[in-house]
Amino acid sequence: MYVCLCNAVTDHDIRREVADGVRTFAELQARTGCSDCCGCCEPEARACLQQAVEQHESAATLPAFVAVA
Repeated sequence: MYVCLCNAVTDHDIRREVADGVRTFAELQARTGCSDCCGCCEPEARACLQQAVEQHESAATLPAFVAVA
């Protein structure tokens, strides 16, 4: 889904940036241009970023699955 129409930033783009280390909205703007034009998307972009960061951090703290033969 497009979050920022002005700069063609999708929710997938935001999740990918989080996977690459982005943790703040300022970092997201610097890397994608998200919400640096009209600003209408800022609330949705911030929410998407927050959700992606939370998902990324919770996935990183899950214990590794160990297969036993």
